[in-house]
Amino acid sequence: MKKLPFIYANEPKWRLSRHMAFWSLWFIFQLLLYSFSPSPVLQKQPFLHRLAITLPETLVYMIPSIFLAYTLMYLIIPKQVIPGHYLLAAFCSVVLIILTAVLSAALSMTIVDHLRHLQADKLSPRVAGEPHPALYIQLGTAILAGLRGSITVGGVAAAIKLMKCFYEKQQAALLLEKEKANAELQMLKAQLHPHFLFNTLNNIYSFTQEVSEKASGMIMGLSQLLRYILYDCSKPLVPLDKEFKMIRDYIELESTRYDNSLDISLQLPNADSHLIAPLILLPFIENSFKHGASQMTEHPWISLHITIHSDALSMKLINGKPETVKVTTPGIGIENVRKRLQLLYPDQHKLTINVEEEMYIVDLELDLIKK
Repeated sequence: MKKLPFIYANEPKWRLSRHMAFWSLWFIFQLLLYSFSPSPVLQKQPFLHRLAITLPETLVYMIPSIFLAYTLMYLIIPKQVIPGHYLLAAFCSVVLIILTAVLSAALSMTIVDHLRHLQADKLSPRVAGEPHPALYIQLGTAILAGLRGSITVGGVAAAIKLMKCFYEKQQAALLLEKEKANAELQMLKAQLHPHFLFNTLNNIYSFTQEVSEKASGMIMGLSQLLRYILYDCSKPLVPLDKEFKMIRDYIELESTRYDNSLDISLQLPNADSHLIAPLILLPFIENSFKHGASQMTEHPWISLHITIHSDALSMKLINGKPETVKVTTPGIGIENVRKRLQLLYPDQHKLTINVEEEMYIVDLELDLIKK
């Protein structure tokens, strides 16, 4: 995110500086607040001396504040509030506040109380036999002392986290709209004079029928592919069986270049009840030809197996790898399909690409939508 990186960027340097600045400001605020405590003994001291006296206590009370803030920001908000589990989030928040109160009381009645007695003995030694407050008063004061700051900073931290989450969702939505607009623009460019394109292909097809049956078959296959890409792929979702037919046509069209030397293992299930984003699988298959079969001088091979189980598609694509190829960085096509998967199937897909010594392996799991 280029805008306001100090607030929204997720790079470690920005996150660390953001958190350090937040807690530094909160510490200074709490230190000043505690230094103006209405304690008669404390008010008699110079300002800088009061700051030195309240400094250890302020540091101790930062512990419950940090505990509450980070539990809200990294557990309750992302795991419960953002997914919409509001009742569970409210219940967990109440439990969290109680735990923070217990932690605050424990720190107050042990460390803070000890620090206060040391400071009090230095400033105004206690008289022997001086009565101590009742236990329930000490406990109540201890809980309130820690909670008064912890709830405030927890609320501020939660508000910042929610603002950041909503900003990221807004940016993702804007990016999706931009990608959609670019895709529509590319589609419009591709649809320029489609009738001329298909009429020309039909004319070439009629001429090649008398010259080469193989060439005419390739032209007919290309025409069907273009028709599918230009017309059917303009929709956000297409029937899965049409997508499988396009894959078969593409593989058949590519295979004609190899004169039966290409070893293909193809397994596509019946898919008449599901929808899928158009052309989401094709880049992987194109890659298997471009970087695999077409680069192998001997025994090129491709294995494509797709199964559907419980509305989930599982694709395993394996193809041979030429020994001379050393580059393992994914190409632009694969990076683009990764982005499409993240935009169209957030938290609904799993993609793994492994580059072995003699083969490329692609494993894709994808949640499908029923018709």
